[in-house]
Parts: sequence; structure tokens; C-alpha cells
Amino acid sequence: MKIIGFNGSPRKNWNTATLVKKALEGAASKGAQTELIHLYDLKYSGCISCFSCKLKGGKSYGKCAVKDDLQPILGRIEEVDGVILGSPIYLGAATGGMRSFLERLTFPFLMYDTERSSLFNKKMPVGLIYTLGATDVRIKEAGWDRQFTLMESIMKRIFGASETLVVTDTYQFDDYSKYVAPGMDAEAKAKRRKEVFPGDCRKAFEMGVRFTEM
Repeated sequence: MKIIGFNGSPRKNWNTATLVKKALEGAASKGAQTELIHLYDLKYSGCISCFSCKLKGGKSYGKCAVKDDLQPILGRIEEVDGVILGSPIYLGAATGGMRSFLERLTFPFLMYDTERSSLFNKKMPVGLIYTLGATDVRIKEAGWDRQFTLMESIMKRIFGASETLVVTDTYQFDDYSKYVAPGMDAEAKAKRRKEVFPGDCRKAFEMGVRFTEM
């Protein structure tokens, strides 16, 4: 069994990357082979609307034809048994890097039919992990939770199963005194990092464990 994780944050050792690593550790604890890919190490674009993946009889039917750093990675998705996708939330949505990756990952498998069919050749779980500095209250006020629900439904349609972990009110800087952030309570952020974030890491770890059992 193999579980692959994608870090959609430009930061390789902060909140999002930590949680994706924890999910992979959970899978590894049950014997799964794991791999972590940092999307911001790669050079690629989002979908370019060439529709090669929808062309009747085309050699790229059902797969992305764009040749860049993502192409070999996308080709391996059908060989794994689960995927963990992690991204911080920028302006109410996943990062540009993650969003472009999701376009390339999902669109070739989507069919333009009334049955909402998928060309993906099996069922596997997809985990979505989001991190953001905002509180749970702010998320609901802004309606960002609808984005999370939408993406989970897309993953379920294509891959068969999906679950979401949203980690809020995160600790964003190693030293708040160095940055202009008057609306943030540095002490409260540090306290939450110490007391709450370890529990979030456990939830990510447990997600990885569940993926080996699905």
C-alpha cells in the first residue's frame, strides 16, 4: 500500500507541511509506503483548457497532456492507494499552487455526463487538510466552509471517498514582534499552538491510519 502527500504551502516546515507529514506518519505506522511532495518545488501551470483529455480517440483521453513537472506525478496517482492534500487558505481558498494542481488532477477524470461519472479506475480515499489563521467563527461568517464542502464533494465524485480536516487560528510567525499584525494576540496564538495544535496533529495522524484501513 502507498499513500502520497502533497504540501500546497510555500513553507516546508510549518503548519500545513507538519500536518501532512503527520498524516503520512499515521499511514506508515500501519505499514504503508509514503511519499511527500512539496508542490512549490515544481514548475507547472493550472489547466490550460486544451481539452486533450476529452478528445474522442485522443492519445491523452482521460489524462492530462500538458508536459511539465506535474506530468510524471499525475501519472502515478492511479498507482497509489490514497492521497493527502494539504494547503493553507489564502484569500478564502487554497493556495494558487494547490489550486492549479487540483485542476490538473481532477479535470481529466471528470466526464461531461448526467451520471456524474469518473474515469478514475478505482476507489481510494483523499484527505483534504486546510490551515488558516482565522477562527472558526470567522470561517462561517465569510462562508469559506462552503469551499471546503465543495472540494470534498468533488473528491468523492472522482475518487470515491474523501474527508476534510480544517485547522484554524494557527500560529503564523515564529516571532510576532517582527511583523505588523496588530489584530493578532501573539500570546493567545502561542498558547493555542502549544495546547491545541498537538491535538490537530493527532487528528491528521489518525486520518493516515484510517486511510490504510479503507
